[in-house]
Amino acid sequence: MLYGAALVAASSENSQLISRSIDNIEIRATNSDGTQRPTAGFIMKVWPAVVAACLFGISGTIHWIHFFRIGHRYMLTLTIGMTCMTLGMVMRIVDHYSPYSLGIYIVEDLFVLLSPCAFLATEYMLLSRLANSLGRDIADDCLLIPSLRITKIFVWSDVITFWVQASGGGMSVNSNLSSAGTTVAMIGLVLQLISFALFTLLLISFGFKVRSRHPEAWGVRSEESILSVAGPFKTSTITNWKILYYTMCLTCVGILIRCIFRIAEFAGGYFGYLSTHEGYFYLLDSLPLWVAMTLYCFLWPSRFINKYEADGAARGTPTAVPLVENNKYSSSYRNY
Repeated sequence: MLYGAALVAASSENSQLISRSIDNIEIRATNSDGTQRPTAGFIMKVWPAVVAACLFGISGTIHWIHFFRIGHRYMLTLTIGMTCMTLGMVMRIVDHYSPYSLGIYIVEDLFVLLSPCAFLATEYMLLSRLANSLGRDIADDCLLIPSLRITKIFVWSDVITFWVQASGGGMSVNSNLSSAGTTVAMIGLVLQLISFALFTLLLISFGFKVRSRHPEAWGVRSEESILSVAGPFKTSTITNWKILYYTMCLTCVGILIRCIFRIAEFAGGYFGYLSTHEGYFYLLDSLPLWVAMTLYCFLWPSRFINKYEADGAARGTPTAVPLVENNKYSSSYRNY
């Protein structure tokens, strides 16, 4: 809830900054020949937005089905994020028919920018829960940061960097503050990339340490394969925690691609080549995010995590959740 409140406040600040700049964008809203330029710098195409809206909408619907069938409130970040991304694509369709409307462009841009923040928050929460599911001793030994602090540190980092981006984005719309706004927004984007890159290294390091220091946990015996357990409507328990671990690694790749693209896009300027050629947006932003988050349609994280985890999280106490079959590990792992 704290994360959501911070994002709402940040988006409100961004909207206020942009709205105060409306009177100062006339210079940037005209072409060299004096004709009016669309707010986005180009007229958005309908068909790719329709395809993207359908893809995100279908995946988001499957996420909501999983959420209501299996539960766990922390997965709301993913379901809400997919819903917002779908609305962002719908707003791109609306923008096509009102390309000179600053209000429509602001709403579309906020939806597209806010959604990945929710995806990042999902990754942050999953790592701490996955680590604790193997036992407190493994979590403490193999995580470079205490599990209770992972979500707090990285979510606050995400919120802060978003505030920086929101401030820079609002300033960049104002022709008088365009240069400073671009610099501020770039700082926010770079900091966000660094933050998530550090999280990805933390995730990879965790896997390597479990493999080297706790081979009994890494070498869990299971007849399950990805093909046997993956499915958009399956609710059966998955006992091989490594399937979720590898899935998270793949989703991090998609998010990193998107972060790098955003930096390159913003570095080119408000009306730069990448910003005004939306094919790159779909190829290097929307597609990687959709592929990454759609993986959870087939391997819903709550299928790996026992319901007792929620009780432990509510008490503020790390709780080991048996992702593996009973008696598979030594008794010391079952005592947590």
